[in-house]
Amino acid sequence: MNRLLQLSFLAVLFPFSLLAQPQQQLAAIAPDWNHFSVNNDAPSASAELSGKLTRKQLLTAFKQLDVSDAAYNETDRDNLYKLAGLLTRMKLYPLAMKCFLKTLTPDSLTNETLPFSSRDQQILEAQLQPTQIIRQSTNSKFIRSDKILETFNDGKKALAYAMVFHVRQPVRGKAKVHKLIYTGHTYITLIKFNVDSSYATLSFGFGPKKDNPLSSTPLMPSSSSTLRDDTAYPWDEIVGKFISKRRFEKILQLAHQYDGLAYHLNKNNCTDFGLKAANLAGLEVKDTKGKWLLGGGNNPGTTGESILLGKFANADTGNLNRLYIDTARVSPLAILPVSEK
Repeated sequence: MNRLLQLSFLAVLFPFSLLAQPQQQLAAIAPDWNHFSVNNDAPSASAELSGKLTRKQLLTAFKQLDVSDAAYNETDRDNLYKLAGLLTRMKLYPLAMKCFLKTLTPDSLTNETLPFSSRDQQILEAQLQPTQIIRQSTNSKFIRSDKILETFNDGKKALAYAMVFHVRQPVRGKAKVHKLIYTGHTYITLIKFNVDSSYATLSFGFGPKKDNPLSSTPLMPSSSSTLRDDTAYPWDEIVGKFISKRRFEKILQLAHQYDGLAYHLNKNNCTDFGLKAANLAGLEVKDTKGKWLLGGGNNPGTTGESILLGKFANADTGNLNRLYIDTARVSPLAILPVSEK
């Protein structure tokens, strides 16, 4: 399919496309991008794709994403970043990161490293089925580190690796450390892209395993701990990054070290784990500490606010380049990093 037709499909999908006016008129039948924001009550973004026409538009646009034979184009970059945002809200993080990779300038990373495949199309089609929608939940299942390692020891040769850092604030967009008894959550997603176009992925984090009603509270900050499968957990801020095999393996080692490690609200909580994983990936987040009754430390509320304020960087570049950034406060396009020259 030629370039103009491909962009026309993207214009239909994205109502605030930067394309020419004739294509913009097609957006009248597309969903409002704001409908895909994550909130406390709504299920994943795929639930909003209730219209048959809208689903067809998304699948058609996704099918035409192989643009490696075309020159680098700023308009494509914007549209791909928007599509990455939609896929992120559908919790299809591997596909979102593939879209993000194509937004990078050709000399920053190899655009053709992770081509889209028919398998990706099948995954998206399956996710768009109403019975397959992942409902957001703050009740994550326990998971052992050996299960995490088993997920990625799939016997397949890897082509690339990525990590996504997730923050769920107690009050979205604010640095509050809690809302009543809810303190938010910080967790990560690891992705291993294989040469056969398959991938292994898992979202997980660290948290308390309540020994009694007061454990992991300001009155009794220590507790037993557990690793949790956070596949269905909501988020407010996300920062993703492609990483090396060495960094990927170090994060897996960290997960193994944290399996059974005592939880402490002030000095070894979910955000402490998430920030350590982020540092191993080369993601630096500043100003992540806050105070609460009888204590204080790293927490999701303050960490999320720092991300919203841009107080973070790719350790490899010293700025936001090569980072995928998405928040529920604004559209992905509004925080699109500056192109690398």
